[in-house]
Amino acid sequence: MPTTLGIEFAQPDGFRPLALDLRTPAASGAPVVVFLHGGGWLRGSRQVFTPGISDAESFDRIVAAGFAVASCDYRLSGEARFPAQLDDVDAAIGWLHEHGAEHGADASRIVLWGVSAGATLAALAGLRRRDVRGVVDWFGPADLFAMAQHDVGEPADQTREARWLGAPAGSVPDRARAASPLFQVAPDAPPFHIAHGTADEHVPFAQSEALVAALGASGVDVEFHPVEGGRHFWQGVVDTAPLFDRAMDFIARVTA
Repeated sequence: MPTTLGIEFAQPDGFRPLALDLRTPAASGAPVVVFLHGGGWLRGSRQVFTPGISDAESFDRIVAAGFAVASCDYRLSGEARFPAQLDDVDAAIGWLHEHGAEHGADASRIVLWGVSAGATLAALAGLRRRDVRGVVDWFGPADLFAMAQHDVGEPADQTREARWLGAPAGSVPDRARAASPLFQVAPDAPPFHIAHGTADEHVPFAQSEALVAALGASGVDVEFHPVEGGRHFWQGVVDTAPLFDRAMDFIARVTA
């Protein structure tokens, strides 16, 4: 399982270099999963797929199924506000188009996979690009206006979403709308695979329900997998292997 860590793919002016870790299966020409980590846009690491789930249960499992995984940095909200993170995703995909084949990865078959805040970025990037085969969205915020109404015990200007936008959603409605996948849905969107725990206390289950409804109303191919009793980052889920299996079945289907 070839692994190349810390590949620098961008150096935004005035910011730290951004890097990705690329894991590839032995066979060349593998479809590429571009992975975007969670952490409320204010923390997190490309080195962690989901807190509490090991590399062997996540990155290695995906590679063993025949897919390459590029786990990518993006600027956090303490460094830059929306939409800088989408520029970073574009830069990572651009690097894969230019250099992926050198590592045995087929960048003509890219699927974006994000968790939590990373799922929002994956959805937004998938909805605005035309070279993405599909999006795997695990419990990502989809409507930042509705998220602003979700009481997390913080002042309105200190929530994760407000820090990312630079102000509460209601104060910057155009920006909040542009950062909400729910309002970017169009009939030409790529297929989506969405999974969300019904007991998620950080990102309400209704967020994914709303996005699934919008995608379906636009005629987009969407799979929805409610996880009964699942909390954020799959806390409370005893066995996450079936969740990975369903996502990998989706990726195999849309990259075939």
